[in-house]
Amino acid sequence: MSATPVSDAMRAGGQWNAAWDEMASLDPEWLETFLAAGTLPLRRGILDPKIYEFLAIAVDASCTHMYAPGTRRHIAAALDKGATPEEVMAVLEAVAVLGLHSVALGAPMLVEEMKARGLTMTDSGAD
Repeated sequence: MSATPVSDAMRAGGQWNAAWDEMASLDPEWLETFLAAGTLPLRRGILDPKIYEFLAIAVDASCTHMYAPGTRRHIAAALDKGATPEEVMAVLEAVAVLGLHSVALGAPMLVEEMKARGLTMTDSGAD
């Protein structure tokens, strides 16, 4: 049996990301452990493959990751697994609200700092 069965299966199934080649050559055990953990719900049959692709799209397209090759690969895989363009768009729209948290976090801080300085919105130059 291979020391990297998950990696081997991903290569054979066309799910391998060429960006992992260097990691695989430097530390195949670490990469195998990482991939095994990330694919466990799919390999156990806990998640439907299409739902798994939706989660991968959400992670790769999120504002904290923005990994275009993965987003493209997982969108293609989701469509191949029967997802509709509307479903994929819904995933992208759902993940887009992550950026809203920047405003939700920062706006109250801005208001506090403005109050501390006696500023109002009209003092800031906003119309």
